Amino acid sequence: MALLPNPIVLQRADPFVYKDGDSYLFTGSYPTYDRIVLRRANKLSELQEAEEFTIWRKHDSGTGAMSELIWAPEIHKIGDQWVIYFAASHTTAIHPTADTFQHRIFCLTCDDEDPITGTWTERGQVDTGMDTFALDATTFVHSDSKQYLIWAQQDLAIEGHSNLYIARMENPWTLATTPVMLAKPELEWEKVRFIVEEGPAVLQHGNHIFITFSASGTGPEYAMGMLTADASADLLDPASWTKSQEPVFTSDETVRQFGPGHNSFTTTEDGQDVLIYHCRNYVEILGDPLFDPNRHARMGLITWDEQGMPQFGTPQMDTRWTPATTDVLPANGKLEVRNDL
Repeated sequence: MALLPNPIVLQRADPFVYKDGDSYLFTGSYPTYDRIVLRRANKLSELQEAEEFTIWRKHDSGTGAMSELIWAPEIHKIGDQWVIYFAASHTTAIHPTADTFQHRIFCLTCDDEDPITGTWTERGQVDTGMDTFALDATTFVHSDSKQYLIWAQQDLAIEGHSNLYIARMENPWTLATTPVMLAKPELEWEKVRFIVEEGPAVLQHGNHIFITFSASGTGPEYAMGMLTADASADLLDPASWTKSQEPVFTSDETVRQFGPGHNSFTTTEDGQDVLIYHCRNYVEILGDPLFDPNRHARMGLITWDEQGMPQFGTPQMDTRWTPATTDVLPANGKLEVRNDL
């Protein structure tokens, strides 16, 4: 099988792709963590060269919420409305410390047809009923036509940094039901360096609903796990979900791909299911890993076994030039891409 053109976007961790008709919208964490950007292309392989637009910037430091570390935006369309979820902190520290991570989940909406040129409205914090570290909200509409939100949040009574929760929505920025914890980090592979489950993503196929998530630290130990439920089950009942006991997508040293995770899902132009994820191609990180920009967005094709379970395979090798660990990120937060390769 021919290798896919990877990476699909350089220096965009936490990648999210939304297929809008015949085109693809892409967003992800901007390396300077100070804005939300969108780009559009007709093919996944064309996203790297697509023009990038800033549709929202963080509040000035010192102004409270949404003023620091803008993480993991996702763009969705709920009915006729565009919705972006993202996590933001309210610290005013110039240099990140442990106190930096005061993230909560926030929502933007746009009623215009084009989310790139349209006007975005701040809907404020999504109140989960718990005033703790929260991030990585994603959403889906089930066959019952109801919108659900899934996210990661800390419970101070449970060991670890974050667990996975679900709730049904009244509207895109308001929960309609009390949050239910679906899973917490309890397996050994979920507790390497950090005790965490985060980055949920939803894949619906046949008679099943799958939630993938990422666990452990963000180095080569980062890996994807999966929850599975019957599509006809009560999705708000934790008993409806079964967790994989082993990771379903992991580092592959043979092709220099380390720490795959924080994924999303889309389809190719001809309808084949695609895994979108970030990954580094080295482990020797200089300085604070949070500000190493080279977790690039990548893609892999998904196959399905006879039981209707997704098979993610393994990360493939790079087929495009990528910056080295010694490359310096310029002020605009984006390295120039070589066109001779």
